[in-house]
Amino acid sequence: MRFPTPLIPATLIRRYKRLLADVLLEDGREVTAHCPNPGAMLGLAEPGMRVWLETNNDPKRKLNYGWRLVELPGGNFATVDTGVANRIVQEALTAHAIPHLEVYQTVRSEVRYGDNSRCDFLLSEPGLPDCWVEVKSVTLRRQGDWGEFPDCVTKRGAKHLGDLATRVGIGDRAVMLYVMQRTDCARFRLAEDLDPGYSAAFRAAQDAGVEAIAVGTEIDPEGVTLGSGLTLAPELA
Repeated sequence: MRFPTPLIPATLIRRYKRLLADVLLEDGREVTAHCPNPGAMLGLAEPGMRVWLETNNDPKRKLNYGWRLVELPGGNFATVDTGVANRIVQEALTAHAIPHLEVYQTVRSEVRYGDNSRCDFLLSEPGLPDCWVEVKSVTLRRQGDWGEFPDCVTKRGAKHLGDLATRVGIGDRAVMLYVMQRTDCARFRLAEDLDPGYSAAFRAAQDAGVEAIAVGTEIDPEGVTLGSGLTLAPELA
């Protein structure tokens, strides 16, 4: 996925009300940017961090800037926009580029299932069970090269695990796909201390037959693409 317009660098002043951020542009102007991430963004929204913005001239939008990336030490980046995960996964599924899912030829998005839910992707292939795929954007890193999910309590995420388990119960396949939206992590685990309820829901779903896959990303100010698979913590494998 390439950004439609070149990103511009800025310095983060503060993030507030979850979806807003004040930033300082390189020309000295202070502007407000949309932050397309309602999560806690632990470690990614510290004042003084170098960020990258996308500009727009759409009169229907209230803000002319959208926050897309955070620059991290060592030349690494993290993606702020949670919607990017689904876009790059769709590209990869269509290109049959995700291991363990490459055999499916038909890819549908936002398919209704469960109790008033929509699954991110439904994969189909003659002779195989349908495969339901939920995508989660991972941006939390607290120790070593471990990426973790979630970064705050997510009852919606726990519900999705239950919905996937239900599909397995009727004979389908179900996958929870964790997309590491930062380039400084090589392993993935659950942040059980931040949301014990989600971890319990994951274990129940895993016992029911729901699979877990974690993949990395390649990120720079030109775009974001899906990378190679990540090592799962032993309890998730």
